[in-house]
Amino acid sequence: MPDFVHLHLHTQYSLLDGAIRFDRLFKAANDYRMPACAITDHGNMFGAAQFYLEAGLSNIKPIIGCEAYIAPRSRHDQKRVKGEDIAYHVVLLAMNTTGYQNLLKLISLAHLEGFYYQPRIDREILTEYNEGLICLTACIKGEIPNSILKGDDALVRRNIDYYLGLFGDRLFFELQDNGLEEQKVVNERLIELSSYYNVPIVATNDCHYLRREEAKAHELLLCIQTGKTVNDKDRLSFSTDQFYFKSPDEIALAFSRYPEALSNTMRIAEMCNVTIDMKT
Repeated sequence: MPDFVHLHLHTQYSLLDGAIRFDRLFKAANDYRMPACAITDHGNMFGAAQFYLEAGLSNIKPIIGCEAYIAPRSRHDQKRVKGEDIAYHVVLLAMNTTGYQNLLKLISLAHLEGFYYQPRIDREILTEYNEGLICLTACIKGEIPNSILKGDDALVRRNIDYYLGLFGDRLFFELQDNGLEEQKVVNERLIELSSYYNVPIVATNDCHYLRREEAKAHELLLCIQTGKTVNDKDRLSFSTDQFYFKSPDEIALAFSRYPEALSNTMRIAEMCNVTIDMKT
């Protein structure tokens, strides 16, 4: 099997959105001979301690992270602006104790100061508390991917300049193969920009459920979250069944032209070495 680990994954703690339970997750990771795995729940770190403990017991290296919500302006702003999302996504992974503590600080402030529909950080506190963190550009709701889809090259370059200036060699352009046409557009542009900016690419799969056949059950979970039924045509749903815990072989096939996207997952896993003091 190719060397690959999942770095973008939503567990049961992505409330009413993630459907991956730890016991089944770590069994699957061992079956695929993955040495490590990340937790990146939406806007919270509720599962971090349990994930850390149970991963260790399963001989899986735990990578502690979060898919944070980042406000387009200040985290204190509580109003909608036309053409602007309430929040964009960004994946942050802790490299060490400092990174873990900074991530705790960011997510705490997101809940205490930035909550507007979602717990949001902003560039002000990300600039202050980014030490020890690796940044992945996230799904099509990420700030850089979103600006690519808007077709605004100037905005794309401003966003890249900000994240590159902040994270330097801790920034990775995230590629996904999930069956979404918008994602294909984003992937192609990020690969071009990777060469121009010398920012490495990394493959993820934005896992929300463990097996492909669980996609329908995940749809029901989203219905509960949004108060809709499966018969509602305007309900929130994923338009593909590809957001599962794919095997290294499946990822390697999807990114056969870009093997470095897989090897960079191992590189990131080696960079992340968080030790949580569970005694105090």
